[in-house]
Amino acid sequence: MTTRWGIAATGGMAAAFASDLAVTTDAEIAFVGSRSPESASAFADRFGAPGSGTYRDLVEAGRRGDVDVVYVATPHPQHHDLALACIEARTPLLVEKAFTATLAGAEEVVAAARAAGVFCMEAMWTRFQPAVAHLRDLVAAGDIGEVLLVQADFGAQRDFDPASRLFDLTLGGGSVLDLGVYPVSLAQHLLGRPDRVTATGTTYPNGADRSAAIQLSYDDGRAASLTCTLASQTPGRAIVVGIAGSVEVVPPFYHPSALVVRRNGAEPVDVERLPTGRGYVHQAEEVQRCLADGLTESPLMPLQDTLDVMWVLEEALGQLGITMAEAAVDL
Repeated sequence: MTTRWGIAATGGMAAAFASDLAVTTDAEIAFVGSRSPESASAFADRFGAPGSGTYRDLVEAGRRGDVDVVYVATPHPQHHDLALACIEARTPLLVEKAFTATLAGAEEVVAAARAAGVFCMEAMWTRFQPAVAHLRDLVAAGDIGEVLLVQADFGAQRDFDPASRLFDLTLGGGSVLDLGVYPVSLAQHLLGRPDRVTATGTTYPNGADRSAAIQLSYDDGRAASLTCTLASQTPGRAIVVGIAGSVEVVPPFYHPSALVVRRNGAEPVDVERLPTGRGYVHQAEEVQRCLADGLTESPLMPLQDTLDVMWVLEEALGQLGITMAEAAVDL
């Protein structure tokens, strides 16, 4: 069966995902929603969607059964209201990361989805990349032994513009929610929820976080050292260290195509695992597989993982003196 997707928002992330739906088996875009019906119509024409309208129209399309799942690609603080509206309409959801702007908002969405029995998943596309799937297999097979350390960085140079979504705290701006979510999610995936979070960083004149160094500490001594910044381009490298070797996720780790496996006492082994399309295909396939199997959560990206990551992000932001808030959406 073809999965009919609804898309909430018409920005860059929505366009990237829509492009990959075109090369995803048994997928089509059925409806596009936006604050502006004109923007939704133009986006729908661009990607061949038969329906478009406001966010309310998209929610109602889900309620009528005209779409099977909604991908939410609005700024982070708007995810909360849209997700709750779709859940109330009993429409499955794929919610872009960061999942919400606050831990409390994430907890409310997760509780609503579980209570309603509605499928919901965070769109952490990195977790479904073939190279990361192979990393997961290597770790599970014990190829590098017990994982002790994770290191990862994500930096992108962007000129400070307080009017830009990237730097506007009311739109979820700053390096932690936009970039830091990637290394934090990778570390959480491999190590689990930490016992302590320590963060230091710098801010822009408007208070948005410019850079952050985040240390995840575990009572048994394991740790993760993670950095993010909007001030400078960084390699985007991730290294997973075990007692029997290590795996480097060749940059950029959030969209990788290869790994370097270094087993103690052996020569490094290069492993290529290419993504399909721009890389978003794999998370779309996971959603469609889960829906076909009648699941309400993905076993690869369960909602508890999302809550654990949101807890880390909020802890880090709090230590930088930053408090986020969810934003109301006109529905």
